[in-house]
Amino acid sequence: MASSPFFPLLLSLFSLFVRLTSAAYSIGVNYGTVADNLPPPSQVAAFLKSQTSINRVKIFDANQDILRAFAGTGIALTISVANGDIPTLSKLPAAQSWVAINILPFYPNTLINYIAVGNEILATSDKILIAHMLPAMKALHSALRLANISDIKVSTPHSLGILSASEPPSNGRFRRGYDRVIFAPILEFHRRTKTPFMVNPYPFFGFRPATLDFALFKPNAGVFDNVTGMHYTNMFDAQLDAVYSAMKKLGYEDVDIVVAETGWPSAGDPNQPGVSLENAISYNRNLVKLVNSGIGTPLMPNRTFETYVFALFNENLKPSASERNYGLFKPDLTPVYDVGILLNQPSMGPTSPNAQASEPSDVGRKWCVPKTDVSDEALQKNIDYVCSSGVECGPIESGGACYNPNTVRSHASYAMNAYFQSAGRHDFNCDFNNTALLTATDPSYETCSYPFDEEKLTEKSAAMTCRMIGAVALTCFAVVGVAVFY
Repeated sequence: MASSPFFPLLLSLFSLFVRLTSAAYSIGVNYGTVADNLPPPSQVAAFLKSQTSINRVKIFDANQDILRAFAGTGIALTISVANGDIPTLSKLPAAQSWVAINILPFYPNTLINYIAVGNEILATSDKILIAHMLPAMKALHSALRLANISDIKVSTPHSLGILSASEPPSNGRFRRGYDRVIFAPILEFHRRTKTPFMVNPYPFFGFRPATLDFALFKPNAGVFDNVTGMHYTNMFDAQLDAVYSAMKKLGYEDVDIVVAETGWPSAGDPNQPGVSLENAISYNRNLVKLVNSGIGTPLMPNRTFETYVFALFNENLKPSASERNYGLFKPDLTPVYDVGILLNQPSMGPTSPNAQASEPSDVGRKWCVPKTDVSDEALQKNIDYVCSSGVECGPIESGGACYNPNTVRSHASYAMNAYFQSAGRHDFNCDFNNTALLTATDPSYETCSYPFDEEKLTEKSAAMTCRMIGAVALTCFAVVGVAVFY
């Protein structure tokens, strides 16, 4: 029997779907230790290996306890040189001594993939550190080669303060006076050694009230770059493309880029703009989706950027409230929220600081509804979160079976329960910043049926996820019942 002319296309698309949906998350995390209540490194390493899909960790020193703890885990480490050590390490003998103390006793049992020489040196405006940064990178690279180590790469992370212009992205350029003198030689080093240029893009520091949705990957009008004709739907892409444009102006657009830090705080000072648990979830969850989609950016299509979220833990000794609340996990290893990196667990909805993980609530039927004393403002936030996270909210839209009564409380009740059911019916999926509770009484009424069937909800959520990812520049269509990205 002759094969259909469409069969090769369908097979190709199905293979693409399998590859994209089965790919493990390639997200790293920054493991900061400015705290006095963190678990021991051995426990952290065991937790990351057994309970998460994180396979890369960046630390801000060369802590030997951490290096020992990650031995044999297969998790790759980026270790860092302290800023103050840079001038000394610009000489080869000192660099060789540093490698002998901080690399050789642990390598290769501990997988080390990068040495980060300082952190955001240009932002310090320290002329001595700036002058010695590249010589230290070269000396450490030579020291590694003399020790017969060829798979550890040397780089240094930069803040986006290195750019004098970034809007629109095509206008990205390095600071005048630093472009040819500082960055051209650094980029030449990266090209010669096949090492990446590290940057720390933080849309959190770049948004204005009018661009908050743009920073959070939420639906927005976007930004159009008249020079390139490119349309940007999120600030992360725009910031990376501004860096790329600056590199291209110097002739180094072929050098790889690694995102050494990016994140969003889940709490901060009262009334601090943009800081909330919901915004942290929106930013980091959509960041993970975007980075692992493989679609790249408008100016760098089909590139996957090795990306390290800041941070692993909430660190209680940081100086400000927001700095203390960048963590994905609390010190007891329970999640502040889940961006999709936990193994064998559904993604979490917004949780309060006191919410704890629990087993699925599948002993008897349960529904998630608002507490009686919660304001409409808080409930509207819950609706906005749920309906932007991939859960089907059609029934509470105009004409839907649950639209009437047309009140915030009624709509929130349906939406919050839909999230709870689709996320796996764990108790922590019905918290919503302490605005919800579980009930054994079915809230369905008249023609409005509150969902309980988890299988059907999961199917709906999968379809909605496809559309939600579309909000960050992916497109989906259906082929013989399979959602495929293109």
